[in-house]
Amino acid sequence: MGGTDLYDEIGTGYSWGRRTDPRWMAKILAALGTAGSIADVGAGTGSYEPRDRTVLALEPSVEMIRQRPPGASPAVRAVAEALPLRDHAVDAALAVLTVHHWTDWRAGLAELRRTAPLQVVLAYDTRRHADFWFVREYVPEIADLELTRPSADDIAHELGAHSVTVLPLPWDFTDGVFPAYWRRPAAYLAPRVRRACSALAQTDPGAVDRGVRRLRTDLDSGRWHERHQDLIDLAEWDAGFRLIVSHS
Repeated sequence: MGGTDLYDEIGTGYSWGRRTDPRWMAKILAALGTAGSIADVGAGTGSYEPRDRTVLALEPSVEMIRQRPPGASPAVRAVAEALPLRDHAVDAALAVLTVHHWTDWRAGLAELRRTAPLQVVLAYDTRRHADFWFVREYVPEIADLELTRPSADDIAHELGAHSVTVLPLPWDFTDGVFPAYWRRPAAYLAPRVRRACSALAQTDPGAVDRGVRRLRTDLDSGRWHERHQDLIDLAEWDAGFRLIVSHS
């Protein structure tokens, strides 16, 4: 999901934690409409690639390509800023939770527009991520990273988006994106859960360890549940994820 060397370093075991959630998949398929050929840019392990279309995965990380499942679409090593495709080579360009990792995100979005008449981008509001309870109360250092990244509204503006759809996180979401466990805080105690979250993998390990210890203490004492009673009965929560659709 982007970054020339980033996921060669932090992507080991990524396919375990980042599994397709059918509710998001349905929204992505609807946004792709009748597009028969798709370039999945920053494809990672291919979690949200349609299986009934012609898909070319474009991914810079050897480690991520290695973890693509048997039968996945063919993958080519490439960065978003210089896609090895001719103009309007495909019907749609898909970019799922990757733009914030690109070295030059504006150049990458220009490449999406050059290579496809339809752009479908899943991104997030970095301010909402920075205010997520795990960040605010346990590892505030994550906010320093998040607030340097392009936010969903920045991306929508750059693309001249035709629609921006809120994608809430169900409480039982199966894809281990960083805020996925907003109602299941004990999950963050597991190292393999944290390894599947780039925001945690890219933050100072000492800060993450301190935050996890504080979280463990608050879970044991019941303090977390007292503080977050408002979340306990929610079926879904808006963590800032947005599905951006643009036609060029």
